Amino acid sequence: MRRDAWHVRSALSVAFPLSAGLALRLWMLRKLFYVNGDMLVYGDLGKNLLRHGQYALTLPNGILYPTLIRLPGYPLFLALCFKIFGMENYFAAACVQIALDLAGCLLVAGFVRRIVPANRGAALAALWLAALCPFTASYAVMPLAEAPTLFMLALAVWAMARFHDDPVWANALWFTFAITGATLLRPDGALAAVAFAPVFFIGLGRERRENGIHLRKLARMGVVCVLLALAPFVIWTWRNWRVFHVFEPLAPRLANDPGESTNPGWERWVKSWCLDFSSTYQVYWNVPGDTLDVSELPSRAFDSPAEYAETVALADDYNSHGMQLTPRIDAGFERLARERIAAHPLRYYVWLPLGRVADMWLRPRVENLPVDLDWWVYAHHHRDTEFSWAYAGLNALYLLLAIVGLCVRPRFWGALLGYLLLRCALLGTVGAPETRYTLECLPMLFALGGVALSRLADCGLHGKTVETGAIDSCK
Repeated sequence: MRRDAWHVRSALSVAFPLSAGLALRLWMLRKLFYVNGDMLVYGDLGKNLLRHGQYALTLPNGILYPTLIRLPGYPLFLALCFKIFGMENYFAAACVQIALDLAGCLLVAGFVRRIVPANRGAALAALWLAALCPFTASYAVMPLAEAPTLFMLALAVWAMARFHDDPVWANALWFTFAITGATLLRPDGALAAVAFAPVFFIGLGRERRENGIHLRKLARMGVVCVLLALAPFVIWTWRNWRVFHVFEPLAPRLANDPGESTNPGWERWVKSWCLDFSSTYQVYWNVPGDTLDVSELPSRAFDSPAEYAETVALADDYNSHGMQLTPRIDAGFERLARERIAAHPLRYYVWLPLGRVADMWLRPRVENLPVDLDWWVYAHHHRDTEFSWAYAGLNALYLLLAIVGLCVRPRFWGALLGYLLLRCALLGTVGAPETRYTLECLPMLFALGGVALSRLADCGLHGKTVETGAIDSCK
């Protein structure tokens, strides 16, 4: 009887956070669901896969043209949803993503259960943190690649821990599926393989390393998993070579097809001053194709009155030429960028990249909410500012808990930290920051936050304050 009661309590302890997470996502689905921009691009690729068997986009006149601007993972996901639920049924795809997001929460909890096996509360804390996180929930209700990617990353850490404890084929194949899926959805998903794959062969135990048969088994697993992981990208690379005669194993950094202008001068000039998402949204995304308003540029975009005058002249030239970056205008921006970089190399190579990474981590995650992006201007919109500060505080709380969790040093903390550092290093190369680029780190934050909450709770139960060295004293 006691055993049955324990199982009921265990089931309820999992059902409550999942139910709360489902309620949050359904509410967001009702309030935030829409389809535009990149969503339509992914959807067009998925539709053409189903209707014509071609990985192609559609011109306004109905003609198809092949493309490689997006990896095929998410278009294939949408194609499968369209096949099952009906063509262009993006709402059904969002519902599937909600299910995947909640499954990812369970996987994170399962991972934490393994890294702190003596403390079941850590897994439950991680489950609550993941289920009630509005930052991931708001993307689960949108037909974009973020939610499936987060699921794949949660599956990767779960499979990594399981394989380390039980190196069998099933766990190795789950890990291979996870990192392959994450990379097919977004190119930076490959960071998971770099950070987590070494765990497969490190710390497996002296007795296992000295067992020749076991090492041969691990070698066979490694070869098979690497071949399976590379197979989709070999096919994708061969397709791109056959169609475009270019070597492209992933996707172009600037999402351009071969032959399309990448406007390198404009890109480099923007990178010489762009620091936050507001500039990305108000300036970078609008050019080419929309007006370049110099009044929207921050003061750091100019180092002198002469530079300001030259920028105004280039903007006027651009606006008067059909809002297109002609080679001559792009060369003008390249010249400006060169001068700015030569005058302030440390700013360009160090301070701005660090600032952009900080903006992506610390900025209120309201980019997909009906909240003014100039959230700090309290006089214009009191509620937007107050809500944004609350969101920033919640985001900071998740980060603080993760830092505390790292200080506890649970199992695999090095792999988790390695992934976070690799992610930050990659984001340091991004010229136009977006907060969503740090979403892929949140499964790791949930896990570490669950560890932190359980340890802080233990400290509280023992009547200890959380001061310098308190965490060590609770070990």
